[in-house]
Amino acid sequence: MGFVAELLISLALVISGIFGFVGSYGLIKLKDPLQRLHAPTKATTLGVGGVLIASMIFFYARTGHISVHELLITLFLFLTAPITANFIAKTYLAGNLRQEDLPESKGDFGWSVYDDPPETKLDH
Repeated sequence: MGFVAELLISLALVISGIFGFVGSYGLIKLKDPLQRLHAPTKATTLGVGGVLIASMIFFYARTGHISVHELLITLFLFLTAPITANFIAKTYLAGNLRQEDLPESKGDFGWSVYDDPPETKLDH
């Protein structure tokens, strides 16, 4: 394995470790549950993503082939972490805030946690 590959692997691992540390620190120090949700979500996406990138570089440098497993894990992670955070945030809103406490929605249909979606022609 060459020096450049080892340097890239080390850099990816250090950066992912920094994101993991900052996300853990934010989880402890942030006050509101919605703020706390933001820190580990970013730490998961960027921290674990950096480890997966380092693994992809390692196996490419070692074997000369791209590891499909790491690509699929990275894709799954980048797709599911924001969606999970959105569901957790909606659950928090529904359980802890009244609709009157929220600011006006900028959209045409209001807050999705409290309002049913509008009927369309296909719903009949």
